[in-house]
Amino acid sequence: MSDHNTLLAAARAARENAHAPYSNFRVGAALRAKSGVVYTGCNVENSTYGLTVCAERVAIFKAISEGERGFDAIAVVTDTDQLTPPCGACRQIIWEFCGDVDIILGNLKGKSETHRTSTLFPKPFDSSFL
Repeated sequence: MSDHNTLLAAARAARENAHAPYSNFRVGAALRAKSGVVYTGCNVENSTYGLTVCAERVAIFKAISEGERGFDAIAVVTDTDQLTPPCGACRQIIWEFCGDVDIILGNLKGKSETHRTSTLFPKPFDSSFL
């Protein structure tokens, strides 16, 4: 659990860098590679909304762009009472690049819970269909 707390703290800190002038919905993510390195990300909004990038995807793409492969957990932190799971696009990216990992949801009040990707995304599309 302390590993999860470390990831939640990193996601909470990443959230501070969010660029969310339109929705004011700031999200932070922290992705732990099997190497032990933690990659963080925050949401970056665009006035067209369609070009907005979620915190989870920023963290994953940052890790991939740095040559990292193989991940075991990702934490997502928002400032909501009800814990906020990744959107559908992020669930697909998490499945594609991380597989069935722990997804740790947290808020600024210290509430958290952990789910597996397969629980939040029970019938994913992947290369097995190609």
